[in-house]
Amino acid sequence: MFTPQGPTLRELAVQALSSVERGYDLLAPTFDHTPFRTPPAVLDATAAALAALGPFEDGLDVCCGTGAGVEVLRRVCGRRVVGVDLSAGMLAVGRAALGGGDRPRTEWVRGDARALPFAPAFDLAVSFGAFGHFLPREWPGLFAQVRGALRPGGRFVFPVVAPARPGSALYWTLWAFDGAMRVRNTVWRPPFVMYYRPFRLGGVRAALERAGFAVGLRALPELGTRPDGSPRCRLVVARRD
Repeated sequence: MFTPQGPTLRELAVQALSSVERGYDLLAPTFDHTPFRTPPAVLDATAAALAALGPFEDGLDVCCGTGAGVEVLRRVCGRRVVGVDLSAGMLAVGRAALGGGDRPRTEWVRGDARALPFAPAFDLAVSFGAFGHFLPREWPGLFAQVRGALRPGGRFVFPVVAPARPGSALYWTLWAFDGAMRVRNTVWRPPFVMYYRPFRLGGVRAALERAGFAVGLRALPELGTRPDGSPRCRLVVARRD
């Protein structure tokens, strides 16, 4: 997809007709060569913001995939970094690329973000590009699971891109993609949940607060501004009181 190293159209079609877990197992070997991986500019801007918020000792990457967020955590955490994901294939790619390490120690755990297998052991949790795989009604439970993995005062941090301008090419692309996924899930089982259009800051903030977080926002100026001067991307910083 878009590069010789990326998945073919046939491979993407097979993935789209699979479950989320199986689909990402299939996509894992070529995932880092697709546009679905979080861009380096977003990762770098987030890492810079986290460095200013720290120091941190233990970090958790929720829905870590092949480890983009794990790399960010390894820059800002001093003792331990854990990546958790439902896909064994994505974890295997991340483990092969990044390994374990000693400082910080890096671990890879297979698990469902809706039932995280952790006691309150982390002072920082992050997530990049995974929230479209959860329906809005699942957000409060998902965020409650992350809160349960954080020590008191711990932070859950993730970037949120400003919504596409109505009428723009990106706006209609997201509408078309969302519609195609809804049609697919109406006529085919198992479902493949990937709806990014509903993930808007207002609803997300309300769900975080309902889960017990105090929510703040930080602009990421490195990623530019919109024509009205507002940031193109903000960092949600949710603190477990």
